[in-house]
Amino acid sequence: MKVISFLFISVLFLSCSDKPTNKSKSILITNGGWGKYFNLNDLVGTFVLKKLNSDTLKVYNPVRAKQQYLPASTFKILNSLISLEENVIENVDTIFKWDGKKRFYDKWNQDQNMRTAMKYSCVWFYQELARRIGREKMQYYLGTIKYGNSKLGESIDTFWLDGDLRISAIEQIIFLEKLLTKQLPFSNSNIETVKSILLINSSDTYSYYAKTGWAAKIGWYVGFVIKGNESWLFALNIDILKKNDTRFRKSIAENILRNEGLLK
Repeated sequence: MKVISFLFISVLFLSCSDKPTNKSKSILITNGGWGKYFNLNDLVGTFVLKKLNSDTLKVYNPVRAKQQYLPASTFKILNSLISLEENVIENVDTIFKWDGKKRFYDKWNQDQNMRTAMKYSCVWFYQELARRIGREKMQYYLGTIKYGNSKLGESIDTFWLDGDLRISAIEQIIFLEKLLTKQLPFSNSNIETVKSILLINSSDTYSYYAKTGWAAKIGWYVGFVIKGNESWLFALNIDILKKNDTRFRKSIAENILRNEGLLK
C-alpha cells in the first residue's frame, strides 16, 4: 500500500550570488510505496523526485535523503562544467591519450574525450581534468556553488572518490535544479553542452539524462527527465554490498520514473 505523509524541511535554494530565491522552503512528501523497488533485492537506499520550480519533493527514506555521502562519479557533471568554463579542455571532443596503464574496465583502456569519458565514467580522464583545474579554482567553485559540504580535502584528483567531499540526495536535487535554471557560474553554452553528454535516451514524449556513481559502498544515480513543458529531477543512492548491486541503481530509478509516468 502506498504510504504518504507530509513533513516540512528547510531546504535553501541559493543562487550563485548567495541571494535566496523565493523558494526557501519545500514540502517533503514521504512516499513509502517506492520501498517495494528497494525491498525486492534487499537494498537500503533513498530516492528523491522533484518537479522543476515546484515546492514539493517526493522522497523515499527521508532520513537517508538528508545524509551526505561521497558523490563518486556524479561529480563528473560539475567537473565537466568547470573544465569547459576554465578552458582546461578545448571542447567535449578533445582527445586525451590513454597512458597505457590497464584499468579494471576495458572501456577505460583507450583514448577518451569528454563524451566517452562521461558515458563510460572514465576515472583517469576526469582525474586529469581535476589536476588541470587545480586546487584553488576547484575550491572556488565548490564553495561558490555550495556543492554538498564543499570540502576539497587533500587530493585534487580523488577527493570525490575517497576524500572529504560529501553530498546528500536532496543536495543533488538542489544542484541539478540550479543547473537547469542556469543559476550556476557557467555559460549557457557550457551548461547545454554538459546536458547533451548526459543524455541516456529520448523519445517523442521525453528526454532522459542521468549519471551513475559508485564509491565507498555507496551507489548513485542522478539526473532529470524533460517531458513536454515539465522537467523532473531525481536522485537515488543505495548501499553497494556486492558488485552486482550496482545494476540496481538504474533499474530502481527507472521503475520509479515509469511508475510516475515520466518514462512513457
